[in-house]
Amino acid sequence: MKAAVYHENGGPEVLRYEDVPDPECHPKGIVIRVEAVSIEGGDTLNRFRGPLVTRPHIVGYQAAGEVVEVGAEVTTIKVGQKVVTTGAFGSHAELRAVPARTAWVIPDGMDVKQAAVVPVPFGTADDCLFEFGRMKKGEIVLVQAGASGVGVAAIQLAARAGAAMVIATASSDERLERLKALGLTHGINYKTHDVVQEVGRLTDKHMADVIVDSVGGPTLQGSILSLAYRGRVSMVGQAGREPMKVDVGSMMGGNRSLSGVFLGAEINTDRVHDNIQRLIEDVAKGELKAVIDREFPLSEAAEAHRYIESRQAVGRVLLIP
Repeated sequence: MKAAVYHENGGPEVLRYEDVPDPECHPKGIVIRVEAVSIEGGDTLNRFRGPLVTRPHIVGYQAAGEVVEVGAEVTTIKVGQKVVTTGAFGSHAELRAVPARTAWVIPDGMDVKQAAVVPVPFGTADDCLFEFGRMKKGEIVLVQAGASGVGVAAIQLAARAGAAMVIATASSDERLERLKALGLTHGINYKTHDVVQEVGRLTDKHMADVIVDSVGGPTLQGSILSLAYRGRVSMVGQAGREPMKVDVGSMMGGNRSLSGVFLGAEINTDRVHDNIQRLIEDVAKGELKAVIDREFPLSEAAEAHRYIESRQAVGRVLLIP
């Protein structure tokens, strides 16, 4: 099969389009013929500095397609079904093998490309807001990196849950404008405005009750300083690729809290598996929107990664084998 691989860590230029052996099907797993790869934030981070579990390495968390092989112990999925899958690596390829537990059946009639972008971003955003952020109706929500996959999902989920205000940050006014249709109340261009000051101004100094931060680094300090009394930050990534050096002293006086969130730690649980299936069905029904910014051929994976890292995208970028 063809795959986008790399032999050493680095920038997008390390990606190569090469022939590699087809994956083998585990007795508890499935193999899919990939129709759409959703490039996740962790994919670019792993390419940049993650471990090369295989050599050459096929990066990638999430892909959707048609089941072409089913392991002997699998009873919940059949050959011919369309599914969306997650895994630690291996999405950037024509074929992909995963445990059946990390695959979700795509509802009849749903666009495979739409399904391809749901599990990790929407599952992560849901956990950040509700499982760990404990968001309640009427609260103020701040979403750092609102144009990211997790950000796009979090804005919609917070608005749907009755947030009094949904604030998001992004690198340009144009990207923020595109988020308004998803439920954004106010946008903050972090390149031209001080985020903490703007949150204070927009909320009349109340600040944010729940914050979703997928950036980390210095941005996380801004999130901590943007918390309301009893506010909660869900930290879910290091998209900024900068060291996590923060002063948490301001949290104690306001009974504030900071939670680290990693969907992968619980993705095999019934709670997360069932929640992701529900979110897929919500997108299929049109209750939530899977935002796809651009599509690239799998052979142009390097260019797709380069585009993502230029911070122009709103939502997910797809690779199509």
